[in-house]
Amino acid sequence: MKARLAPAAALITLSLGAIAPPVLCADADPELDSLMALLAQRRHGEADFSEKKYLSMLRQPLESSGVLIYDAPAHLEQRTDRPRPQSVVLDQGIVTMQIGQRRRVLRLADYPELAPLIDSIRATLAGDRAALERVFELGFSGTLAHWQLRLEPREARLAATLKRIDMRGEGDAVREVQVQQSDGDRSVMSITPRE
Repeated sequence: MKARLAPAAALITLSLGAIAPPVLCADADPELDSLMALLAQRRHGEADFSEKKYLSMLRQPLESSGVLIYDAPAHLEQRTDRPRPQSVVLDQGIVTMQIGQRRRVLRLADYPELAPLIDSIRATLAGDRAALERVFELGFSGTLAHWQLRLEPREARLAATLKRIDMRGEGDAVREVQVQQSDGDRSVMSITPRE
């Protein structure tokens, strides 16, 4: 399962000072609705990223950096420059991973355990609250100027590998994405939008 999470983890990072812990949203939340509407307005985005992955089997975190690209409604791309060039692209339900000369193409539909996870990132960037709530309990805190969104899996199957995703942002810009896996491994990605 960990090997299958690799493309999902890469794409998760395409989406986002301490903020108060979010409260899970069961009913309408006007601030969350406003955030989703704001995110839905963004049709294209490019950002620089730096990421640290903390894995229990390693003493030091794995560090990487590169560029993220989003084109609404369904194109996500992560181009890693450091420590070695590689890319992961989601386009119309097809995931393409390239490391050096090796290329692998996966149909997202063939990996039902990954589809909800990856679709959640696309849904966040697209501002699609209904799609998010089909898979996750949502927690929102803050204001549109400085917000935090927590995604916690609804289904036990996904929760067996993913504990939660925490995103922080400012306006329509996602600034940080933290992914906490159920086994304790985690990743933290900082994102700086290109203007």
